[in-house]
Amino acid sequence: MSGTSEGTGSAADSIRSATTERHPSVPVLPSVPSASHRAESELRDYRAAFNAAHLPMAVVDREGYVVTANQAFACLLGSEPHLLVHRSAADLVDLAAEARTWAAYQEVLRGRQARLRCTRRLKHPDGHSLWTEVTLGPVPGTGNVLLSVSDISDRRDLQARLRHLQMHDPVTRLPNRALFFERLSAALEASTYDHGGGTGRIGLCYLDLDGFKAVNDTLGHRVGDRLLTAVASRLTQCADQSGYGRTGGHLVARLGGDEFAVLVEDSTGTEQLADLARSVLTAVQEPFDLAGQRLSVSASIGVVERATDGTSATGLMQAADTTLYWAKADGKARWTLFDPERNAHRMTRQALSSTLRPAVERGEFALEYQPLVDLESGALRGVEALVRWRHPQFGTLTPNRFIGIAEEDGSIVQLGQWVLRTACRQARRWQIEQPSDAPVFVSVNVAVRQVWDSDLVGDVAEILAETGLAPQLLQLELTESAVMGSAGRPLQALQALSDMGVRIAIDDFGTGYSNLAYLSRLPVSVLKLDGSFVRGFRYDEGAHPNPADETIVEALVQLAHRLGLTVTAECVETAGQAARLRRVGCDTGQGWLYSRAVPPDVIAGMIGRRTKPAAQADVPAPHPPV
Repeated sequence: MSGTSEGTGSAADSIRSATTERHPSVPVLPSVPSASHRAESELRDYRAAFNAAHLPMAVVDREGYVVTANQAFACLLGSEPHLLVHRSAADLVDLAAEARTWAAYQEVLRGRQARLRCTRRLKHPDGHSLWTEVTLGPVPGTGNVLLSVSDISDRRDLQARLRHLQMHDPVTRLPNRALFFERLSAALEASTYDHGGGTGRIGLCYLDLDGFKAVNDTLGHRVGDRLLTAVASRLTQCADQSGYGRTGGHLVARLGGDEFAVLVEDSTGTEQLADLARSVLTAVQEPFDLAGQRLSVSASIGVVERATDGTSATGLMQAADTTLYWAKADGKARWTLFDPERNAHRMTRQALSSTLRPAVERGEFALEYQPLVDLESGALRGVEALVRWRHPQFGTLTPNRFIGIAEEDGSIVQLGQWVLRTACRQARRWQIEQPSDAPVFVSVNVAVRQVWDSDLVGDVAEILAETGLAPQLLQLELTESAVMGSAGRPLQALQALSDMGVRIAIDDFGTGYSNLAYLSRLPVSVLKLDGSFVRGFRYDEGAHPNPADETIVEALVQLAHRLGLTVTAECVETAGQAARLRRVGCDTGQGWLYSRAVPPDVIAGMIGRRTKPAAQADVPAPHPPV
């Protein structure tokens, strides 16, 4: 046997040796499995991985039915893998709940869309709900789709907690400004498309605590935070007791600082909002006990209620903010309802304020002049320059529409310089054109801010030198409140102007806090009696005169004359008034009896002639000079 084995081995070795020698480059290969065996092996591996995966997965055919599902997917749904086969995948993971998601799902099944990812809330077999992220994508070469489901409940919970922190005030735990505006915008948008039982209206109470800063400054921010928390609790209680809207549609929010808002969705009208505002005001005014500190505060509330159609979140908040400002301006500790007419006036005022300063440069202003007539002779002694704004949008505006705005924003200085220069130039032109007639003086109103914010003395001196007008032909009018009690720079300016020869007049005398003893020490040369005294002189048209008015005027005239002052009566509208004013010694009169404010060429026709009173038929009802 051994010989045979050796012989056989030697023969085999010889064959291999010979073969190797003949084909030295051909290696000896081991046996290789067939391609079908490899595919079956890989398929078994894939199936094993698919079934063992912790990620819930299922293969879905083009019709949307489950071909196979792994154990994790079956456990997610409380079933067994084989029981899920031929089930609708859309039903299993709720893909048909939204039209948009359903349409995208159909596109993926048809191969027109590569991938779909959506979030779905599924019911777990043990009864609790979980948030999942469902992903669908094609399985290459099969025409099927792989569906996978990820549990994102923890991530959702974290996001929810972070959102709550982001959207809520840390002090009061109320929704903050961001959440409030999100809710407001959603309410307005939902109402636009809501054709159900909603009212189509929305309401807002915008609240601000009165004097909250004093609490922080005197008692500290810790007490201030406790107060804000207590206020938030009372506001929430008021809103909850009211129970507004189909879904309790109210939201109490802290917008910042000591500002709160109560949003009422589907409001039923202004009365509902008024009731809420009254209850909130009462609740806030009840004393607070804060860790031994007993505090009483009040609040101002702006109330807005309107149809949602055509309303924007920005517009609603602007109206609420404006109304809150009104409540504070009207005295605080109250609620105020939005008034469209009042708001229109405010908007007009803002429009005027924004365009006033450039309007001077654009030449939109003009001067008209109202005669100042000698009551004894009827001769024209002077004129008062009255500025008019030829506004391109609002038409001709009288001073009461824009002078207050100009004083507030400081443009009165620029406007006042223009008025002064234009009036002096016109007075000098009348003098040059009519040299044979006695020259008339021009009276120009001066705001107290012009004295403080500009070099009024220097401006007057420069303009008089530039125009050639004599100082005696310029009269500057200041209101009684501006002159009385003047000290420092204003008094020095008035004295310098008087020393220059300029006449100083107190306008609307008798309406302020007159200090007659102090009056004697002021560089004043003219008193202009307020029209409220002159109206008491009317006997015509069934009016009954007030004897006290005549007594007061007579006493004022006598006092002024003793102090070396002349007296002008404003708002003279009837011949009877003029006669009685003349009898008590008043020097000059001004009013519609003689003329309204008129252009310069009309005044030129009056110079040198006795001014006749206007016909009674042309005299309008009593009206203050403008």
